Amino acid sequence: MPRKPTPAPGHDLLHVDREALRPLAERMRPRTIDEMVGQRRLLAPGSALRRSVESGRVHSMVLWGPPGCGKTTLALLLAKYADADFRAISAVLSGLPDVRKVLAEAEQRFVEGRRTVLFVDEVHRFNKTQQDAFLPHIERGTIVFVGATTENPSFELNSALLSRCRVHVMEAVSPDDILAALRRALDDDERGLADRNLSIGDDQLLLIATAADGDVRRGLTLLEIAAELADEAGEGQGGTITDAILEQVLADRTRRFDKGGEQFYDQISALHKSVRSSNPDAALYWFARMLDGGCDPAYLARRLTRMAVEDIGLADPRALAMAIEAWDTYDRLGSPEGDLALAQLVIYLASTAKSNAGYLAFGAAKRDVREYGSADVPLHLRNAPTKLMKQLGYSKGYQYDHDADGGVALDQTGFPDVMGERVYYEPVERGLEIKLKEKLDRLREQRARVRGQGGA
Repeated sequence: MPRKPTPAPGHDLLHVDREALRPLAERMRPRTIDEMVGQRRLLAPGSALRRSVESGRVHSMVLWGPPGCGKTTLALLLAKYADADFRAISAVLSGLPDVRKVLAEAEQRFVEGRRTVLFVDEVHRFNKTQQDAFLPHIERGTIVFVGATTENPSFELNSALLSRCRVHVMEAVSPDDILAALRRALDDDERGLADRNLSIGDDQLLLIATAADGDVRRGLTLLEIAAELADEAGEGQGGTITDAILEQVLADRTRRFDKGGEQFYDQISALHKSVRSSNPDAALYWFARMLDGGCDPAYLARRLTRMAVEDIGLADPRALAMAIEAWDTYDRLGSPEGDLALAQLVIYLASTAKSNAGYLAFGAAKRDVREYGSADVPLHLRNAPTKLMKQLGYSKGYQYDHDADGGVALDQTGFPDVMGERVYYEPVERGLEIKLKEKLDRLREQRARVRGQGGA
C-alpha cells in the first residue's frame, strides 16, 4: 500500500480554518431571512417581498439603501431560497467586457436549466450603455437582476432598466437591531466571538451600536477590532472591552455623508428648510452634521448666502451683509476657527424675519419679459443725448421726481405702453418690509387715484 507523502514543512498551515480568517462581519452574514436584522417593514412576515423570497419565486429588483443595511445579504438569500447560482459584480471594478462575460455564463446556465441571480453592486456607477446590456437578459429570464445602490434610482438608473425591475427601499438599521447583531456575534461559538471569553458591558455594546450609524457591517467590524485589542491586553486569554479600548476604537469616526450624493442633497435641503422655518436649533444641527461629514465649509457659506437673499430678503437686509462677512471671515481664518462665524450666521438667518417677496417679484418680472419680449421703452423714459433724438420726442414729458411734490411724480408710468402698470413686489408684514409695505401701499394708492383722474 503506498505510503502517504510526508507534508512539506509549513504544509499544515494550508489547513488553517479559512472561515476564521474571514472578517467577523462576513462570518456573521445571515444564512436565513429570520437572521436578518432591520428592514422590519420590507421583510415583515407576510410582506410581498418576504413571500416572494421564501417561495423561491424571485423577481428582478433594485435595492436602494444606505451602506451596511443588508443589500448584499438579501441578494444572497434570494439566490439561496430560489436554488439559483449567485454571481456578483461591482460597477466600481467591472467594465462592459466583464458584464458581457458574466451574462454569457448566465445564458449557458439558463440553457442547462439553471437560474442565475446576478448581483450588481453600486449599479448607479454604470453608464447608460452598460445598464442597457442587462435589458434583454432580464426580459428573457436569463438572469434575476439584483442591483444595489445608495443613490436615488430615479436619478441614477435609466428608465428602461427601472421599468423591468421593482425598486425596494431599504432603511438604515436602528441601534437596537445592530445591538442584537452584536450580541449574536458574541454568543456564536461557530462563527462569532464566543470562544474569545470576552467581557463587555451593555453600555459599551450600545456605544458600538450607536457608532455604527445604521451600518451593521461597521458595527461588527468595530466589535472585532475592540475584541482584538482586549485579547492583546489579556495576553491571548480573552479580556475586557473597556471604555479606554472603545475610546481608541471609536476615535475619529464620521457619520454617513456622501459628497454630491443623495444624502448630501437631503442634508442641505434640511438645513435650508430649517432656516426658512425659523428653527435655529434644527438649522444648527444640520450645519454641524454636514461639517462633521466632511462638507466643504465654503460650499455651506455659498448656500447660506443664497438663503439670506432668497428667504430673508428685504425683511432684514443685514442678513446678506452678515452672510458676506461670515464667508469672508471663513476665507481668512479657515477651519475650525472660521466655522464659528458660519455657525453664528446659521443662527441669525434662522432667527431673523423672513420674506421671499423679492424672490417672487423677480420671478414675476422675468415672466413678463418672456411674454412681452422686446417691448419699446416709453419715449419719456428714453435718453436724449442728441438733437435728433429730442426732435423724435425722446425724453419728452419726463418729470424729474426730485422736483415733484413728495419726491415722486405720481402720474408717470415706468412700464412699456403695451404692458400698463404692474405690481411685482408685495412686501410682507415682517421686519423692515413692514415700513416698505406702508410706503409702497401709499404710493400705489396715490398713483391709482391720479390715473383715475385722467393722469398719464
